[in-house]
Amino acid sequence: QVQLVESGGGLVQAGGSLRLSCAASESIFRFNAMDWYRQAPGKQRDLVASITSGGSTVYADSVKGRFTISRDMAKNTVYLQMNSLKPDDTAVYYCRVVAPYKVYWGQGTQVTVSS
Repeated sequence: QVQLVESGGGLVQAGGSLRLSCAASESIFRFNAMDWYRQAPGKQRDLVASITSGGSTVYADSVKGRFTISRDMAKNTVYLQMNSLKPDDTAVYYCRVVAPYKVYWGQGTQVTVSS
């Protein structure tokens, strides 16, 4: 069972930045992909960014050029650097890892962007 611990959420003004972290309980070398999703109140959970085991990245159109996903293999951690934040970015952000045969989710961290 993989444990994921997210941190870094909070309240920020529009135009500000936050960096989310997701620390895994075991080596991330075996994961096929590590993703960040977000869910705003009353809306579905959507993919924000993804990084594969080979280092390829994918971003939602709404965050391209503002958000950057990265990872630190030594720390078993994936990050989401969020710049130029907008009120529409307000949501609970979830880390997800795709392991062989199973997917794991973190508990979520709240990001609130004030106008």
